[in-house]
Amino acid sequence: MRRGFTLVEIMIVVAIVALLAAIAIPNLLRARVNANESNAQATLRTISTACESYAAANNGNYPTSIATLTGANPPYLNEDYTASARQGYAFACGTLAATGYSCTATPTTCNTTGTRTFTITTGGVLTSAACGGGGGGGGG
Repeated sequence: MRRGFTLVEIMIVVAIVALLAAIAIPNLLRARVNANESNAQATLRTISTACESYAAANNGNYPTSIATLTGANPPYLNEDYTASARQGYAFACGTLAATGYSCTATPTTCNTTGTRTFTITTGGVLTSAACGGGGGGGGG
């Protein structure tokens, strides 16, 4: 008597594995997007804290470049977060002036690496908008 699996048994196992994959993969991808978005917010808060600390030490004048923050001794920032994308987000500080700042985190691939664009402005005000440029509001 031969022992082994029949074609029907193998097909049932394949169907079960496919069903489990169909359930698990979207959840794993969503968890990755959530992690990317949380990291983007944390990075913007780090930049904001550095800018606010700089202003506190310089009579209320904010830094005029990232190099000012990374080149201080000791540095306000350990690295230039705007130099390259990290964890699915690209960072840019469109406004760095003595009167204030505005920095943005944009997903490198909308709806794949992130679903929202985040902006932090003078005073540490964090806002978000759909990465396609649509609605938004609130942050956190």
